[in-house]
Amino acid sequence: MKASTGEELERLFQALGDRTRLRLLNLLGDGEVCVCFLVEVLDEPQPKVSRHLAYLRGAGLVATRRDLKWVHYRITPPAHPAALRVFETVLATLREDREMQRDRLSLARACCSPRVPEQLRRAPRPAIAAAAEAGPAGSRS
Repeated sequence: MKASTGEELERLFQALGDRTRLRLLNLLGDGEVCVCFLVEVLDEPQPKVSRHLAYLRGAGLVATRRDLKWVHYRITPPAHPAALRVFETVLATLREDREMQRDRLSLARACCSPRVPEQLRRAPRPAIAAAAEAGPAGSRS
C-alpha cells in the first residue's frame, strides 16, 4: 500500500528533526562518503553516527555500499514529489548555513590533510576531496 502525502512528510520530518542527522545529510551532499570520515568530522562516537545513519537509512534518505571493510553512504532522495521538494529545499538551506559549510570544509580537510589520522589514510576519499584539490571553478590557467 502506498503511503499518503501526510505519511511521507511525517516520516521525512522525523528524519530531519535531529541536528546530527542534518549534519550527516549535509556532509553527504557532494556524494558518497565513508562512515570513517563522517565520524572524524562530526567528532562523535562511531556508534552514535551509525545509529543516526541507520535512522536515515530506515527513512529511505540514505543508502550504503560496502567496499571491503569500508562502508560508504550516499543520499537517496525521496520518491514522493512533495517529500522530494521539501528535502531538496532542506539540502539547499544546509548548503547556505555557515555551520554546515564549516562541516563540509572539515570533511575536505580530513580527506586531504597530510596529517590525516592513520585509520583514514587507507579510507577511500569522498567526492568533496577531488573538488577541494581542484580549487574554485575557473581558478586554473
